[in-house]
Amino acid sequence: MSDDPRDYDKEFTAPEGGPVRRRTGIDVDQGELTRFVVQLEYLLDPITEEWATVVRYDHDNLGSDEVTHDVTEEGLHIDIYRDGEKVDSNELTPPLPAKKALDTVEDHLAEHLEGYVRRFERWQGIKRGYP
Repeated sequence: MSDDPRDYDKEFTAPEGGPVRRRTGIDVDQGELTRFVVQLEYLLDPITEEWATVVRYDHDNLGSDEVTHDVTEEGLHIDIYRDGEKVDSNELTPPLPAKKALDTVEDHLAEHLEGYVRRFERWQGIKRGYP
């Protein structure tokens, strides 16, 4: 997946303060969470509306490509981005059910959001600072 999440059954965006937003997409099949993506993004240019990925969590139980992970088999991962490229992928948990993984993403991002944004700003040379 690039900076744009693919089509999901449900997609929403939530502001996280200042130039930061969280984009989430989920697919549910017969009550089961089959796929999700949660992406923290930073607004680089408000005129062109250019957003850059800061970090990304994902799950796809079909394992349809090398970009996504099946959290029920591989555990939950976080992908870290710099200059538009994934520079690292860290395992956060052992395998777990998809719904629990999504809850874990929410908790993990809430706890570490400020640090991820500040590191991104440092990497990008952004001086304005995260609120």
